[in-house]
Order: sequence, then C-alpha cells, then structure tokens
Amino acid sequence: MDNKQYDVVSIGDANIDLIVAGSDHLPEPGQEVFVSNMLVHIGGGAALFSMAVAKLGLKVAFNGVLGQDYYGQFILDEFSELNIDTTYIRQSQHNNTGISIALNPEQDRSFITYMGSNSEVRMEDLHENSMKYGRHVHMTGYQGSRNHDAYLAMIRKIKSFGTTISFDVGWDDTGEWYSGIFEIMREVDVFFLNELEALHYSGCSDIRQAIALMSKQSSHLVVKMGSRGAVSIQNGQQTYRSAYTVTAVDTTGAGDSFNAGYMYGVLTGKPAGECLQYGNACGALSVSAYGGNTGIPDHAGVAAFIQNHSTQVVDDWEVIA
Repeated sequence: MDNKQYDVVSIGDANIDLIVAGSDHLPEPGQEVFVSNMLVHIGGGAALFSMAVAKLGLKVAFNGVLGQDYYGQFILDEFSELNIDTTYIRQSQHNNTGISIALNPEQDRSFITYMGSNSEVRMEDLHENSMKYGRHVHMTGYQGSRNHDAYLAMIRKIKSFGTTISFDVGWDDTGEWYSGIFEIMREVDVFFLNELEALHYSGCSDIRQAIALMSKQSSHLVVKMGSRGAVSIQNGQQTYRSAYTVTAVDTTGAGDSFNAGYMYGVLTGKPAGECLQYGNACGALSVSAYGGNTGIPDHAGVAAFIQNHSTQVVDDWEVIA
C-alpha cells in the first residue's frame, strides 16, 4: 500500500538502563560499595526491539512517551542515529524518563526501577497515524486486566488499517496471569512469549502441553526457551531451532532482540527456520555484551554470525529439548 511509510511501528516502553557490574552485595546503611563498572544504555522492551530491527535494515517508527530531560533527549538522539522516526513520541508533562538500575547482570539480575514516563503509555493516547502508516506494528506493555480492553480495542483498530501485528506479552509481575490473553492470541498475527510465561498462562506443568494448548488459540505462536532455543508453530506446523552457544555477559533484552530478529525474517519473507535462526542470533549477540542492544551489529554482522556459528537444525525440538 502506498501509504505504508514504515516497515515496523513499535509501541511501548523506552527508558535508561543503568547497569552496575560486579556488584556482589548492596551496601549496608552508612557503607560504600565499589563495583567494577557502571554503564548507561537504552532499555525498555519496545525500544530494544526497535533499535535491533532498525540495525537489520528495516524502516522503523517509535510510539511512546519520554520525559523532557537529559535522558529523554539521549534516547531521541540514539534513535535518530539509527534512523528511527521519533515523530510520534510524546513528551511527558509530569514525569521524567524512566530509569532501571540493573544490579549483578552477570548472574541473577536484580532491578531498582522508576517507571517515569513509561507509566503514561496508554493505548488511547497514542498517535493513530503512526499505525496507519506501518506495514507492521509490534506491541509491548500488556498488563492483564488493567489494560486488556484498551489493548484489544487498539489491536482491532490497527487491523482495520490493513496492518499486521506482533505482540510480546511480557512477564506479569502481579501474578494475575489474566486468562483474557487468549483473546489477544486469537487477534494478533505473531504472538511471542517465553517458556515460563507459557507455563503460567496455560496452567500447564510441561512446556509441550502448554504449546499444544496455546497453538490452538494462536495462528502463529513463538516460544522462547533461552539456551534451549526457540520453537514456532504456524497454523499447526511446528519448527524448532536450537540456540547459539555464546558467553553470556548480560541477559537484559535478549528476548526483545530475539523478537527483532524473528520479525525481520517474517517481514522479509523468510521461512520459519530462518526466522528462528535470525531470532536466536540476535538473542545470542545481545547477551554477549552489556546493554540490551549493544552487542547487535548491522544486518551483515548478524548474517555473518549465523554463517560462522553452527547450530543444530532439526524440525522436532522434542529430540533435544
């Protein structure tokens, strides 16, 4: 369609990740703890997805909220460097840009998070035109029953524009695991979640059972299993690819980077196995460096990684899962 200016429009969160490396313990009151490094990177699932898919060569627009502060401008500048259209980003009149402090990223990560302007990302406030002008929309930020109706209404509106939709459900920190998610699954074109999320939402104790149940609700389901690879089920056809072996430095943003690689494959017409390879490669590159996006190169770099790193290519993931 002539009015489709963007390959992808991304909706959701953008914030600063302050990464504290080598933090063995938090200081007691009155104490000072010295760490090996502190790094500032862009975070937020939607932002990391956008940056990765832009590096792969797709034309991207971002739709979200930033504070009118140094960090908000920093994110805008970094987006512009990657030619991400920032026209539709709204500036908050009430909050600063969100910040998440990631402690001990080399092991079990702990976070101290200020939601800031991300708390103002509401479907009803978004620029509708950005969705009209995108071939595809990627959505994050689902909060179960708290914003289910608004998300469902926006999904149906986006579909009316002739635009496809991918949706990453994300972790439910409330523990609700709202059953309405199955309604979302039936509406969107590609539905992403990780293994633990699949088990929680399905109520199953075995991932194979969870996938069997969910694939009856979703025409295109993708389940990320970390170091065990990923599986996609499209209209009942199951495809599995194992993960690439790398030394993990920081797992922040690995799932969002996977989403970007996978959707690059989908939007460029690649078969399911190649989509999974791009997803696994972007996830592996992401964890190989501090920051959720730092380790991902351009398309040529990702393609070279895939070419130079072997992975077990099988169609029946139960053989090795």
